[in-house]
Amino acid sequence: MYRLCIFLFLFGIWIVFSGQFDSFHITLGVLSSAFITAISSSFLFENRSKGIGVRLHELIRVPIYMVWMLYQILLSNIHILRLALTPGDLPEVEPSLVRIKTNLKTDFGKWILANSITLTPGTITIDIEGDELLIHSISKITTAGVEDDTMERKIARVFEKGE
Repeated sequence: MYRLCIFLFLFGIWIVFSGQFDSFHITLGVLSSAFITAISSSFLFENRSKGIGVRLHELIRVPIYMVWMLYQILLSNIHILRLALTPGDLPEVEPSLVRIKTNLKTDFGKWILANSITLTPGTITIDIEGDELLIHSISKITTAGVEDDTMERKIARVFEKGE
């Protein structure tokens, strides 16, 4: 049942974004959606004991998280742009490796956190080992952002309710 729901969801997205309704594009959409469903459905819904209420909660909270994340990406882009356009010496640039411990319980939550950090300019998640993430940060400001647990709490609020 979960695989069918994932397939229909992905195929629906394909139809909406492609805007093409000829047999070639429909066939390509079916094949692509089936392939992605086959390789990732157990990852997307690791915990199948969650009820419909929890899934609806996630569905409502994801866009809220995405808007917040886009705002963080914008702020970080402005910071990196300011660093790049500053003439002369760059005292704020202090590349460092930061190891943070996460309280997220699921692999999916950790994966979302790692990718959210990497999407934010000035930081890259290098490794996830157990409950620790190794992150490269370009400046003091980006390091402070990584060490702040706001992103982790927002991810937990979306994906780990009902665990």
